[in-house]
Amino acid sequence: MSRSAPYQPLLLRILHGISAILVITAIITGFLVYNTFDQRFGGISIPRIDPIQDIHGTLGLAFLLLLPVFALYSFHAGEKRLLQPDSIQKLTQVGKPIWWVSLQRIVNTLMLCASILAVISGRMMKEEWLPVGELDHLSYYFHLIAWVIMLCGLAIHLLMSAKVGGAPLLLSMLSWKFRTGDGPRNWYSDFRSWLSSFSQNFSGEINQLIENNFSLRIIEFVVLLGIIAAFVLPLFVSASA
Repeated sequence: MSRSAPYQPLLLRILHGISAILVITAIITGFLVYNTFDQRFGGISIPRIDPIQDIHGTLGLAFLLLLPVFALYSFHAGEKRLLQPDSIQKLTQVGKPIWWVSLQRIVNTLMLCASILAVISGRMMKEEWLPVGELDHLSYYFHLIAWVIMLCGLAIHLLMSAKVGGAPLLLSMLSWKFRTGDGPRNWYSDFRSWLSSFSQNFSGEINQLIENNFSLRIIEFVVLLGIIAAFVLPLFVSASA
């Protein structure tokens, strides 16, 4: 890795890479599901893939299982890549480097929120709806909206990453090289050290987190609550059916 290339923590690269694969494949299979059963807003003529709904659902479940870890890492270790207290204000400086960075942070945060809408709405859908032509369920509409937001967010995320960091930033996310002390052997001990420090000064850490970026803490709470809802709500729906 060249000296000019930015360094990305290995855990971030792994979580980001797996999430990116799941999101991209879910977006593609999501479109194929729509193209197979809906097409009310247009479609393309391609061969039908019968198990496409099951494939999309499996990818969505895999993403949901990864999402708690990715979200917690993003909101804490990766906090600087998300919404900052002055991000909205910096959007007035159109064309300047800080404008691109602020837009990227907002889009990153928006994609986390959209992912919650996607997993909750997807979990609330029933497999038999689309094959029998039941296309007017509220959960399905929300799932379509989440798909559009994720697609646009992914495109803007890639564009902003290329604009802000150029090829070195994009390549740094693909590199498997890591610094001494950043390898998998250190992750558990690093987590224990952070947890010990956090528990010893719990109230102070909480106050510092809130004071530093209160709006992001609200978003984090909503996202984590949404993840819990995505796991729990289908159980209530199944019990009441």
